[in-house]
Amino acid sequence: PWGSPGGAGPSGWGEGRLGLPTEAATTATRPRLSISLTAPLNLLSEAPLCLNALNRNDWYQHLSNGMFYCRKRKELMESIKNYKPPDSSVSQARVLLVGQVGAGKSSFFNSINSVFRGHVTSQAMSGSSATSLTTQVCLCLSFIDGQGGKPLPITLCDTMGLEESKGAGLDVDDISSILKGHVPDFYQFNPAAPLHAEVQGYRKSPGVKDKIHCVAYVIDACKVSIMPTKLEEKLELVLLTKVDEANHCLDIKLDDAVGVPLSCVVPVKNYSGELELDLNCDILLLSAVIQMFRFTDNYFDELSDRLSSTELKD
Repeated sequence: PWGSPGGAGPSGWGEGRLGLPTEAATTATRPRLSISLTAPLNLLSEAPLCLNALNRNDWYQHLSNGMFYCRKRKELMESIKNYKPPDSSVSQARVLLVGQVGAGKSSFFNSINSVFRGHVTSQAMSGSSATSLTTQVCLCLSFIDGQGGKPLPITLCDTMGLEESKGAGLDVDDISSILKGHVPDFYQFNPAAPLHAEVQGYRKSPGVKDKIHCVAYVIDACKVSIMPTKLEEKLELVLLTKVDEANHCLDIKLDDAVGVPLSCVVPVKNYSGELELDLNCDILLLSAVIQMFRFTDNYFDELSDRLSSTELKD
């Protein structure tokens, strides 16, 4: 049931278990996420393997594959700990999470935090309320590597959920101010008072460390819907959450729904009711952070190109 680390595995994605990248997988061979998610998702809830039922060769193969995934998780965690933004004046990548109410934005933060704490924990308020549980426009939280450890080089900026009723959630137009770094952390959202330069704490001249370096749109896999038009141009990465609950074929073209290439759609499984960590969930979550770092690098590359172009004109 684990599949071979370098083989096709049981997921049908041409990769290892859960469709995770393997040592033999490359970007060029990675398939589009346009097929049924049923096979890999079922693996999240499959019953523990009874080792007594295996012969010796199968047992060694099972153990070897298990060690491979443990090593993979460790490698991903080390890569995240050692990441440094291209700009030496910036110590942390700032990633903005946006999405509908209940999509799993706060749960994603809690899940990443759990992996590095070594146990399931809930620091950010999360749940399945019909209205947003995050009451700030931009609640920016950092991670600590274990109890009393060093800060990790990433900050996740959680936002109020996007809601259909006017004045009930985050206004898409306000996202531009957040991206440019004008909105202070823990800014209290007030539907009656839109963001403007006179708001207390408003950053009139934000530095590059205050700006958002990557935008991730969080989508519930069970409720894939068309993205707001105004948001498409700001989007870079899509986190497809609750993949363990979507035990059916996604009959909608994700690239049409979310406005980004399918190579930018990352499936994750957040911790919600679990008491203990799961190796497979950890790898998916950590892989999502690695993707955020890659988009952060792109941000600084484009910033460098713009500055070089300006200098040439001058």
